[in-house]
Amino acid sequence: PTNHTLDLEELSWMKLKEDLNPVLLLLFQVTVWLYSVLAFLPSYLFSSVSESDAGLGSEQERAQRLKAQSVTGRPAGPYRAMGATKRLVSSLHPGVDTLDKVFEDASRRFPDRDCLGTREVVMEEDERQNNGKVFKKVILGQYRWLSYAETHKAAARFGSGLAALGQRAHNNIAIFCETRAEWVIAAQACFMQNFPCEAMPSETLGSRPGSFILLEVPRLQHIIVVDDTPTKWPGYPRGISVHNMATVQELGTKLENGNPMPSDIAVIMYTSGSTGVPKGVMISHSNIIAGITGMAERIPNLGENDTYIGYLPLAHVLELSAELVCVAHGCRIGYSSPQTLADQSTKIKKGSKGDTSVLQPTLMAAVPEIMDRIYKNVMTKVEEMSSAQRTLFTLAYNYKLEQLSQGRSTPLCDNLVFKKVRSLLGGKTRVLLSGGAPLSAATQRFMNVCFCCPVGQGYGLTETCGAGTISEMWDYSTGRVGGPLICSEIKLKDWVEGGYHSTDTPNPQGEILIGGPNVTMGYYKNEAKNQDFFVDDNGQRWFCTGDIGEVHPDGCLKIIDRKKDLVKLQAGEYVSLGKVEAMLKNCPLIDNICAYANSEEMYVIGFVVPNQKHLLSLAEQYCIRGSWEELCNNAAMEGVVLQVITEAALSAQLERFEIPRKIRLSPDPWTPETGLVTDAFKLKRQQLKSKYQDDIERMYGGK
Repeated sequence: PTNHTLDLEELSWMKLKEDLNPVLLLLFQVTVWLYSVLAFLPSYLFSSVSESDAGLGSEQERAQRLKAQSVTGRPAGPYRAMGATKRLVSSLHPGVDTLDKVFEDASRRFPDRDCLGTREVVMEEDERQNNGKVFKKVILGQYRWLSYAETHKAAARFGSGLAALGQRAHNNIAIFCETRAEWVIAAQACFMQNFPCEAMPSETLGSRPGSFILLEVPRLQHIIVVDDTPTKWPGYPRGISVHNMATVQELGTKLENGNPMPSDIAVIMYTSGSTGVPKGVMISHSNIIAGITGMAERIPNLGENDTYIGYLPLAHVLELSAELVCVAHGCRIGYSSPQTLADQSTKIKKGSKGDTSVLQPTLMAAVPEIMDRIYKNVMTKVEEMSSAQRTLFTLAYNYKLEQLSQGRSTPLCDNLVFKKVRSLLGGKTRVLLSGGAPLSAATQRFMNVCFCCPVGQGYGLTETCGAGTISEMWDYSTGRVGGPLICSEIKLKDWVEGGYHSTDTPNPQGEILIGGPNVTMGYYKNEAKNQDFFVDDNGQRWFCTGDIGEVHPDGCLKIIDRKKDLVKLQAGEYVSLGKVEAMLKNCPLIDNICAYANSEEMYVIGFVVPNQKHLLSLAEQYCIRGSWEELCNNAAMEGVVLQVITEAALSAQLERFEIPRKIRLSPDPWTPETGLVTDAFKLKRQQLKSKYQDDIERMYGGK
């Protein structure tokens, strides 16, 4: 599609003509033409043979087919996947109806297969930067693996050890731990013994250390630390015992608390807290199994030849569900972190390998924030190329984009041009799953083209086990989140105040309601908030998401708004803050942005984390001098950045009233550690408002 082609001024044919003489230009054009022919023929022949053998039709035909339909014929739905129009699917295998059985089944089928992998730390050192700051750098070795049988044994022993400490069925166990193999072992131990696992994300604890929060729990008796740290720490009150994980495993003597039922609570998982205080969601065994059944159906050829890289927070439903999908199908899971993910990651010592280079995963989940960063970093490298290299990259990019739109692959192009970019994620990624927030069209197209794999964009919430919709892997359309999964169905509810109705044309619109066996049990000890859940006449549970969507003719869903993000300005115009942010984050000058509006004011303002390289370049261009902090606090610099943002907003076709009229530049990035974003990098609007309250008053007060 022409509206998504790479269109940089420096990459145009006119620029190339300035640098190359006519003979070289002709040679270049002939080479491109020959390449197109050579790339097309093998792609056409191989894809035609495989498609006819499989009887599936071309990728283009599959992408255009009906994904879901309204089972009542009404535009409001409910809409179900074409494979589940008669009945929603709720389980992977007959009789495998609790999570302990899922893992037991996997360990029986894949006993010697690698299950959980962790890299050993070879060396750790402090590295002093030019500005005086000290960063910790590591050199990591190879992955060391536990097999499925070994992992199952470790979980069983740990569960028995917990029982030996006096833990009983239906009594909660809190897990406060980064994403690592021990998290999964502890959770599986809880599933086996019917201990509800309370997954504690760091943002639920605020700015206080987790150890101090735990001490405030009145019935707390035991703290179990993952690493081999001392079991006696100063300052702990009497009555609390501290154990190592290995010590608890040694206590295991096959004590049983009774097998869990499908309706028992498996996990209490907290919402992101992006719009307020996080709420604990009670998730049953049957809820999770239904959710992962729906997700797995959308990943083609999922099996024991796949390797998944786990680095997103396991205390959030996207990562936990993705890893449980992998466990159920015998995949390897290698652990990582955002600081060690790639060769260029912040904790990796220069010259050593990041986790993706060593693990070479075939499956990966990512939030849009991470993919946006990859996109901007690669495009910065492209801008630094020679003119001829840039032009070759652009021609290859636009050529491949055109081939993808016709359902064709480009093997030669992938190997000659995009191989180096693809190696950033290990070089073998075949499926990328995106969730947690909307993914921009530009970033999705970039990932499709440069990483040579489909991006399955999904939609779900903690309240629905992360399951709702996922786009099919051969659907390369952008801006949509696919059709309903086989475990769920979707209805549209009119939102009159916002002007969204199921009778709207050309597509029905409204608040998205998700129903099915994946809809959870409600909020933990928070009955007042449970009004968003309801049960219909057939006994099926539903959740009112607060998100606004529209259903396209092929049954795919598009998220177009959010009730809580919609602000009515003083003049009566409605502004979707999330939409404004999504459009502007594609601007290379912006690393992060939070749009803000007040119903008593006439215009939108914004808080912006600028990209350091681009801001310094802009400051030099306009002869604005100062340190990084001084530049971000400089009114003239704010004005220049605002001009760039306004131009980007107009190019993105935002309305004038949607464009921020004033901004505040932030010299410090927003990380989960600052408390301004969640572990999944969602904006925490209340905290951002509090931090920038003085700036809000300045920008609206005209001071």
